[in-house]
Formats: sequence, C-alpha cells, structure tokens
Amino acid sequence: MTARLADIAAQAGVSEATVSRVLNGKPGVSAATRQSVLAALDVLGYERPLRLRQRSAGLVGLITPELENPIFPAFAQVIGQALTRQGYTPVLATQTPGGSTEDELTEMLVDRGVAGIIFVSGLHADTSADMQRYEQLRGQGVPFVLINGFSDKVQAPFVSPDDRAAVHLAVTHLVALGHRKIGLAVGPKRFVPVQRKIEGFLRSMQEQLDLGPAAAEDFIQHSLYTLEGGQAAAGALIDRGCTAIVCASDMMALGAIRSARQRGLDVPREMSVVGFDDSPLIAFTDPPLTTIRQPVPAMGQAAVRALLEEIGGTPAPHSEFVFLPELVVRGSTASAPKAARIPKPLRPS
Repeated sequence: MTARLADIAAQAGVSEATVSRVLNGKPGVSAATRQSVLAALDVLGYERPLRLRQRSAGLVGLITPELENPIFPAFAQVIGQALTRQGYTPVLATQTPGGSTEDELTEMLVDRGVAGIIFVSGLHADTSADMQRYEQLRGQGVPFVLINGFSDKVQAPFVSPDDRAAVHLAVTHLVALGHRKIGLAVGPKRFVPVQRKIEGFLRSMQEQLDLGPAAAEDFIQHSLYTLEGGQAAAGALIDRGCTAIVCASDMMALGAIRSARQRGLDVPREMSVVGFDDSPLIAFTDPPLTTIRQPVPAMGQAAVRALLEEIGGTPAPHSEFVFLPELVVRGSTASAPKAARIPKPLRPS
C-alpha cells in the first residue's frame, strides 16, 4: 500500500496524505486535485475503490422529507422534468415515518452511483442537525444542491424563497383589510425557514401596526406542518383574539380553516386565513385559499442548473439563490369583522 500511495502521489504531483484522503473519501481536497488523483489511478492501472468509480451520468438523486404535503411532489415534478430534458434520470427518495432516514437515503443513492443529489427541506434546514454529513458527502466527490434552508456551515449552492418577504406580503394584505390581531402559525423554531418567517412577521407587525416584538411574539404559535398542526395552532391563536392567521404551509392553512369552522366562525367573513406554497389544487378548496406562491418552477430549475454545473466540473459558488414569492388573493381573506377594526396607530410626525 505504501508503494502504491507513493506511485500515485508521484504521478498526480501531490502528497501521499492527499492520495489517502481521496481514496478514503475524506473532505479537504479540491475537485481538481481529486480528479488528478483519480486520473493517476487510471494511468497506473490501479482499480478505483468502489465509491470512487465513474458515476453514472444518467442518474440524479432527489431526496424529500415526505410526499403527503403537495409542495414536495410539485418540486419533484419540476426537478424531474428539468433533469429529463438534460438527459438525466431522476431517482426520487422519500423519507417515511419509521422508514429510511436522510442519511440512509443518501448512502443508498451514492452506492448506486448517482451523479449528484438535490435535497429539498432536508436536515440542512435544521439548525440543531450536524452539518458534517454534507461535508462527508462532498468528500466522496458527490455534487449536491440544497433547497429551502441555508447554513453557512455547508459549502454548496442553496435555493430558497424569501421567507421574510413572504410574511411581509401576507401581513400587509391583512392590515389593508383592517385586521389588527394577526397570528402566525409556523413549524418548530429550529428550522431556518421558520426563523426567517418569524423575523419577517415581527418586522412587519412593528412597521405596520407599531406592535413591539414582545407583544407580537404572543401572536406566534409553533406546531407541525400538517392539517392537524395548523388546526391546533389556529385554535390557540383564535383564543388570543386573532381575526386573521398567516400559516407556514397550505396544509396548515386548511387546518386553520377547519379550526375556525369548529368554533362557529365563518371564513373569511369572521376569520381570514393565508397559506404558503400555492400547492396544486389549493385554488379549488372551500373557500379558495389566499396564499403566498412559492416560485417552485424557478427554484427547481435553478437547483438543476447549479447541480449540472457542479457535475460538469464548474462548481457553483457557496451562496444562496433567493427567489421572491407572490401573494395570490382568493376567497379565504376578507375585511376584518367590524368590531375588530381598531384604527391603525398613527406614527408621531
């Protein structure tokens, strides 16, 4: 092994330690140096370790946390179509309760020789997760792109909607309709998109209703990104006197509408609800849902472009591509009930 390392190092023009790092899939080696070592293996007639053999140019992995929330199949469709147009075959890997974890799905895709991986709303969005898993993946020479959730600890391209701007659009819309007690129903606080939505909410409530952060935080309720989670969060916010609720997903918004109706409140006449995503078919709910449209086509196509650049040997910068959302007004929002239309506070001149 020592002689082999020395031969490979001499052929590649690098140290034996660098050769060892490449052969063992360790991080800290540039893509160009890694390629030089692999080329040296080929020239000297050594067989590449299984994990370093030429990856199929035809397979790209896509990992999503679930498929019950329609936003994830929407991403899968856009990304799959974009990959197919470029001659690649998408391989969809989805986590299921009690099933495979993100790490296990990643290992499965790597073992099958994918050319790269796109992660949608994965552990990269969880501030409590160990980001070393992505550095290890990079050490194996697998390009990847991450959608929804930024971390400065991961050297990769990120694609995200502007969550702060999204909540600002929703709050502005509701304030214009006369609402003064506006609630925010979001997921667990450890997730980056949740933190950004909260920042946008606190800033908007301060700017538009002169409500300080301490007071505005009373109108924030954490729950799960499910219909049941939205129902529970909305119940708590209604009990605090909210006449309008901004939800972090369309599924949560449908739960909020259910909660309002269980309490005898008409939507939108007595309670306004705003969703997030503009998932497929959400325009056909009863009432049709006012929501913030996540620009899924643009985001999915940008993720594919960034990944294919990495696969092609032109690494994309470690940066975040942020896409502006759009407010889509439908039937779940209306003017605040007359009793709740407290005049907007005037700022001192």
